[in-house]
Amino acid sequence: MIYIIKFIYSFVLPPGIFVLSLLAASAWLWRKSRRPALLIAAVALLLYLSVIPLTSQPLIKGLERQYDQPNAVSGDVIVVLGGGATRGTPDLGGEGNLSGGAANRLLTAVRLHRTTGLPILFSGGQVFSDSGNEADIARRQLIELGVADSDILVENRSLNTEQNAVYTAALLRASGLTHPILVTSAFHMPRAVREFRLADVEAEPFPTDYLSSRGRFSFYPGLLAPGSSAAATTGTALKEYLGLLALKLR
Repeated sequence: MIYIIKFIYSFVLPPGIFVLSLLAASAWLWRKSRRPALLIAAVALLLYLSVIPLTSQPLIKGLERQYDQPNAVSGDVIVVLGGGATRGTPDLGGEGNLSGGAANRLLTAVRLHRTTGLPILFSGGQVFSDSGNEADIARRQLIELGVADSDILVENRSLNTEQNAVYTAALLRASGLTHPILVTSAFHMPRAVREFRLADVEAEPFPTDYLSSRGRFSFYPGLLAPGSSAAATTGTALKEYLGLLALKLR
């Protein structure tokens, strides 16, 4: 019963309610003008397909499976890419928090640091006027997690992945570091690796923050339920594919 309720709710809340509204508008127009009705129905179908897990999961898996997480690493620095932060939000020991994806990346970097003893370089600036400076927040949180300040490097100017790579490459050269272990979300890794190669840095990929599960595919009705999380995953995947296309055309 709980799954039936969840499925019904998915069409009551956005974006499911928008799909139903478009279908209702299409049905209302059908007798008056079939061509606009068909157009609206087509838009409703495209919207529906973009906000269900049955579509979003294969899209994101195509990115996340390009690089496997290695069992062992060898390098001289752990490079972590930012992925969003809030400004002025309460946090233990200060203000400002990394977003979910960025926090997952940071957590992975700390665990790698404890295993390898390698320094951590966090790359990410203040992307928007109302967001936090990612690297500055990361430095504070790393210290609070027990990482020595001497083992922390920050690049706090970059606003996108291209600048992550360019500014980090300059900082690596200035610090005499040559073999970075690159930590970022699995869906972001294909584009990040290419950007670092364009910046003349060959990084060892260490993907984390997975958005899709692995294993044998199993169909269940929830895959057809529209939801904001599926919509966000679809948008994230399409952004990465467009970014990879732009890199090929650069």
